[in-house]
Amino acid sequence: MSQTDHTCPDLSPRHRRLLFRASHRGTKETDLMIGGFVSRNIRTFNEAELDELEAVLEYLDVDLVDWLSGRRPIPSEMMTPMLARMAEACSESGAGMPESVRRA
Repeated sequence: MSQTDHTCPDLSPRHRRLLFRASHRGTKETDLMIGGFVSRNIRTFNEAELDELEAVLEYLDVDLVDWLSGRRPIPSEMMTPMLARMAEACSESGAGMPESVRRA
């Protein structure tokens, strides 16, 4: 992880745990999309946003990839501000790619 390492000592244990969970999902697509989003934003999340992130991380990878890639709409009952932020970030060109590749 180039932006924020999950072992970074200046992050709280909760922040480090969530960053690790976000970037070790089990599929490369979600590792890149969700892990990248969380890595770029983890330092700014307040406690309520961390709660929302934890809830999002409970969803299945297949659903998250479909929702975040726009293949399927996010069901209204699943929509949260955090999931909306992720979907917006993942709709940008080059989403899920490391910053070094996106800038090249």
